[in-house]
Amino acid sequence: MSSALDRLKALTSKISSFETARKENMRLLKELYVYLKIDEKIPDFESLFAYKAMNVTGLSLQAEDLGAIKENRYVQVICIAYDKAATSKKSTNSSLGYFGKSDTIDEALKKAIVKFILCWRFEKSFMTLEHYHDMICQVNNETE
Repeated sequence: MSSALDRLKALTSKISSFETARKENMRLLKELYVYLKIDEKIPDFESLFAYKAMNVTGLSLQAEDLGAIKENRYVQVICIAYDKAATSKKSTNSSLGYFGKSDTIDEALKKAIVKFILCWRFEKSFMTLEHYHDMICQVNNETE
């Protein structure tokens, strides 16, 4: 019995830490959204999550060289939307912000851009997880 209780406590603690991390992530994401002036391009914060993906040009988002400058490139935050109804071009890229040449970008600005994209991806992954959880629940309810 103690083992089951210990596992339940550990699971509860893990879920609580994820929820705490998610709330802090959302707070930071909103702060960066204003700092990077993305709110001028997309005034409704929640609209950011309508996009399927977000990336950056001119900077690396790979774990092994996170934030590294790609020389002679321009730093731009790009979001990708998909149109299932489109017949030929299914995806559309939109710029959320242009930040100049990668070789001359300010270190603090570079970090803010990388953090913004990682925070967006973190929250988007939670939204995806919730979406699939709801779908599984829906299937389970239909088969009972």
